[in-house]
Parts: sequence; C-alpha cells; structure tokens
Amino acid sequence: MSDGILALLAFLPIITAGVLLIGFRVPAKYVMPLTYAIAVIVAISAWGVSTNRIVASTLQGLLQSAGLLWIIFGALLLLNTLKHSGAIATIRSGFTAISPDRRVQVILIAWLFGSFIEGASGFGTPAAVAAPLMVAVGFPAMAAVVFGMMIQSTPVSFGAVGTPLIVGVQTGLDQATITGDLTAVGSDWASFFHIITSEVAILHAICGTLLPLFLVAVMTRFFGRNRSWSEGLAIAPFAIMAAFAMTVPYVLAAVFLGAEFPSLIGGLVGLAIMTVAAKRGFLVPNVPWDFPPVSEWSREWFGAVEVKLDSLARRQIPLALAWAPYVILAVVLVLSRTVAPFGDLLKSANIVFRGMLGEEGINGDFSALYSPGGILVMVCLLTVALHRMSFRGFREAVGESTGTLLGAGFVLIFTVPMVRVMINSGVNANDLQSMPVVVAEWVSAQVGAVYPFFAPAVGGLGAFLAGSNTVSNLMLSQFQFSVADGLGLSSALMVAGQSVGAAAGNMIAIHNVVAASATVGLLGREGATLRITILPTIYYLSLTGLMLCIGFYVLGIGDPLMGG
Repeated sequence: MSDGILALLAFLPIITAGVLLIGFRVPAKYVMPLTYAIAVIVAISAWGVSTNRIVASTLQGLLQSAGLLWIIFGALLLLNTLKHSGAIATIRSGFTAISPDRRVQVILIAWLFGSFIEGASGFGTPAAVAAPLMVAVGFPAMAAVVFGMMIQSTPVSFGAVGTPLIVGVQTGLDQATITGDLTAVGSDWASFFHIITSEVAILHAICGTLLPLFLVAVMTRFFGRNRSWSEGLAIAPFAIMAAFAMTVPYVLAAVFLGAEFPSLIGGLVGLAIMTVAAKRGFLVPNVPWDFPPVSEWSREWFGAVEVKLDSLARRQIPLALAWAPYVILAVVLVLSRTVAPFGDLLKSANIVFRGMLGEEGINGDFSALYSPGGILVMVCLLTVALHRMSFRGFREAVGESTGTLLGAGFVLIFTVPMVRVMINSGVNANDLQSMPVVVAEWVSAQVGAVYPFFAPAVGGLGAFLAGSNTVSNLMLSQFQFSVADGLGLSSALMVAGQSVGAAAGNMIAIHNVVAASATVGLLGREGATLRITILPTIYYLSLTGLMLCIGFYVLGIGDPLMGG
C-alpha cells in the first residue's frame, strides 16, 4: 500500500469528523461514535493492530475521559455553588464596575484570567473555568465557549507549570542521543532546552500580540447586533496593550526563569495592569459595547446553564469574598504544582495502571485529588463554609452540575478512545508508524524545503487529535527534530514551532470543545464553535509557519547542534 493511501486512511477519522461537524453541523454525539468505529477499522485492517491493543487503547481513553469529566464536574460545581451562594451576582457587578464594555470584560476574563489559570493547571481548565464565568456575567453561552477555546493558544505551551515543554518535549525527544551530540560540540541539554523554551515564548508572543484584538473582533462580528468587525477593532489600542501586558513578562519569565512560570506570571501581571487601566478608562472607547438584548439572541447562543441573578439578589456577598474561591483555586493549583510535599500528598490518591491488558506503553491513571477537578471540588466545599451556604443550596448545585455533565460523558467516551487508538497504533503487525506520524511523514515528504511553513500545522494536527499540547509534543517532537536535522536547519527552532503549533491546535481540539461546551450546557453545537475557532487557528498556524521560514532562511537562526 502506498504512503499516500496510508496517510489518507490515517486521516480518514479526522476528515470525517471535520466534514460532519463543521460542514453539515451534525452534533458530536452522532459524529464521534462513527469516527471511533472508522479509526478502529483502519487500525485493524490497514495497520494490523491487534484486537487486544484496540481494547487496551479504548480502556485507556475511557480512563482519560473520566479525568476530563471530573474536571468538567468541578468547574460546573464551582459555578453553581457560587450561583447559589449569591457570589456570581457580586462578581458580575464587579466586572461592570471595572467597565461595562464587554470588549474590556472578555480581555480581562478570557485573555488574562484565562492565561493565569492555564499557567496554573492547563489541560483545558481555562475554558472550563472562564466559560461559565463569562456566562455568569452575561455572555451568551456560545460566545463564552468560543472565547474559552480561543485563549487556549498563547499560554498553552507553558500551561500546567510548563508541562507541555518539561514533559512533552523533553520526554518526546531522544534526550540521551541528543545530549551526546551536544557534549561533542561543547554544549549540554540544559542549554539546548533553554533555547527551545525561549524560542517558544518569542513565537507565541508575536502571534499573541493580535489575539486579544481577534477576541473582541470575533465577538462583535459574530455576537453583536450589527455583526461588525469595526466595532471590535475600535478597541485596538486597549487590546494591543493587553497583549503586551501579558506577553512581555511572559517572555522575560521564559528567558530568565524557565518553562514553569511564563503563563502564570504573564497572566497575573497583565490582569493587574489592565484592571487598573480599565478602571481609569485608559485607551477604552467612550461608548461601551454590549451584546444585543437577550430577546434578540439567536437560539443557538443559549446553553442549558442559566444564572438568574435577580433571584439571587437577596444574598449580598462582599466583592472580595465573592472572588475568594477563584483566588483560593489559583493558589492551590500553583502550590500543588510547585510545592513537592503538597503535590505528593494529593498524588497519593492517584489510581495508576501500567501496561493495560499487557500492552506495552498503554498506561493510565485517575487523579482524584491532584487533578484540577479534585481541587475544584475541594474549593467548592470551602466555599460552602466561606459563604455560609445552606445544605439545600449546595445540594441543588450538585444536582445541576451532575445533570449537565451527563451529555458530555457520552461524547467523550468515544472521542478520547478514538484518539488513543490512533496514537497507540504504532505497535502493529505491518511495522508501520502510528497513524498521526504516518500523516506527518507524508506531508513532510511532499513539501520538502518549505516544510517549516507546515511544521506548526503538523503539531496542531497532533493537538487536534489528542486535545493536548503535551501529547502532541510527545508524539511529534522527535519527528520534527529529525526533519530539521535532515534539512540542515535548527532543530531547536523546529521543535519550538511544533510546540507553538500544538498550542494553536487546542483551539479546534474536538474533545476540548465538548468539555468547554458541557460547562455551559451547549452540547450538540460543537460544529458552530469550530467554524469560528478555525479562523484564529489558521491565523496562528500560518503566522508561526511564516516566522519559522524567516528564522531559518532569512535570519539563519542556529542552535548548539549546528555550532551556532
């Protein structure tokens, strides 16, 4: 069978998902079982993957689905707990006090607060936390999901305290061999990894300069009464300032501190700066922008999660107390990732499986406490005491959260196993690489010297499949390194392009969309979200590819392995 046919077969589940979800607007609950079946058939018939490995991969995917559902449940429970405590009404009033302009609010909540949460926990948590918060302060559910997905780009490579680089890249590369080559030229692994980290931050900072403006322009174009791009562009000075308020400390942290803290520091510093700027009206247009009245909203904008603030007005929560659960959440997330004894204590409750059904490399775990889901639930329990909630109010919050969760579960039990079948297909009777790597190798063979332009898209494909920058880096970092080596180009810069592309791919990762949609009750309209988020994804991948070409062929950027 030719390489082209194999690549087409490997890509068939993704083509099917894209055509049905985006082209025909078929709900994911129908599409994902079909794509899972296609992936299984291709893996068995064309790759020769054993039935035992298919089952093990499916079980691995189900375990990962449980982890995602645990995070979703925690995010839903926090929203509903705050709703019933009366805190959400106070938070909404607080954002209005900073600025009634929705363009300012989306930058503060999605771009800056979301970046901070990404830096602390990663793995889709920003959308799960920021999307319901935006719904709570008056955003349409569809808009909240779109914005929650869009900000899963610039901060993602340094999410979860640097996990996509520290785990994804370092584990994905053949570190022993590369270290030997570095030693031969008088360098070392730490220097090489520092170059990758710095180049990832710089590439992201350039792309991220326009992302807040993209956020507001998409908001005014797709969710405004006048469907106008220009109403979003009118806040360009404030949006670009917000970009630099985040990306400048972000790059400095990457260069001087390493991979753990760029998104954490960038999001926190940016939020502080832009909150002060917004309160003082600095660079904010004189005429605030708002969504049209709810009575004029499109039916597809509404989700099943509703926050009726007027019914909660009887509870008056001070602003600092209302925000306290989010502050506690951020602090506990950071401590769990940076203070080893605390993190180890939470990890002690992990359930770990190695070599599932005897299959090499198919491992899984479920983190009841260390997961953002466990931490979210713990924060909810603290909130009950902190806000002096009644048992009845918390019971209602649990019931509402559980009900919303059920729809997401059905989609995820097919989506994640499909991904695991494709990723784990590298062990087979036909001696083929895994399905994603076959597609990547075929693309590189077709485009040759212009491959650097497409390198980020390859990383994006990996994230689209896996819903994870970390997993994409694990799968494809060594492949990207080898292509750069074959072309005589900087391997560090090519791997950096892989990581940035994988971050951009999170914006269209199907099970991330499903997870974010579940937190606001928007299941069944994933295609509508993808049709919008594909726009910033194309922008991000194209600009990154262009910058790689300039870096390689114009600036001649090198690395220690090239003696430069």
